[in-house]
Amino acid sequence: MTKLSVNINKIATLRNSRGGNVPNVVEFAKDVQRFGAQGVTIHPRPDERHIRYQDARDLKPVVYTEYNMEGNPVESFLKLVLEVKPTQVTLVPDAEDAITSNAGWDTIKHKGFLVEVIKEFQQNGIRTSIFVDPVLKQIEGAKATGTDRIELYTEAFAHQYSLGNKKAIKPYLESAELANSLGLGVNAGHDLSLENIKFFKDTIPSLLEVSIGHALIAESLYLGVENVIQMYLHRLK
Repeated sequence: MTKLSVNINKIATLRNSRGGNVPNVVEFAKDVQRFGAQGVTIHPRPDERHIRYQDARDLKPVVYTEYNMEGNPVESFLKLVLEVKPTQVTLVPDAEDAITSNAGWDTIKHKGFLVEVIKEFQQNGIRTSIFVDPVLKQIEGAKATGTDRIELYTEAFAHQYSLGNKKAIKPYLESAELANSLGLGVNAGHDLSLENIKFFKDTIPSLLEVSIGHALIAESLYLGVENVIQMYLHRLK
């Protein structure tokens, strides 16, 4: 079964919009695990506009499933990851002013940098994953960095699927097959939803984990968090 990791950034966004501590991200993380999620994902950015660096520290004692921290490995993020030591760190090349992640790594151009960062994390017992576009040469480049896994950037698939174009899955299938042949684990994330997750999971071989935040939280407004998590788990069997 593919693991579901719930990205709780949107809960922090809602909290920060009002001030105070409602909703409480730590309690929400406890709840999603209690409801069956097999992981919690956060993506702290330097401006702390949603998840704050202190949130990452506060969550460490309560995340008993997989704890996944996403981010661009700038110095402050590097220090935070090495302090918190999550289960997994997912390296994302997002600009500081990006609304959300919008591209994968150029694993060839940035090979030297990625090798250095990944080695340090692995030496501290942290599994590594690289956010990549479904491009075969980038998958090969990811392998050369020494990473444990890749996370396929699925926005393009999700958009095309919503238009009825199921053929948009092809580069993801080819990328996953190549990654598997190279000994890389395959995760996926970005714009996956109840609408498209079953088709994606059923098509992609050996999909280890999906990280879902925006869609899951939006769907929960209508259907309830516990119910939505159960719906995802059913589709991911």
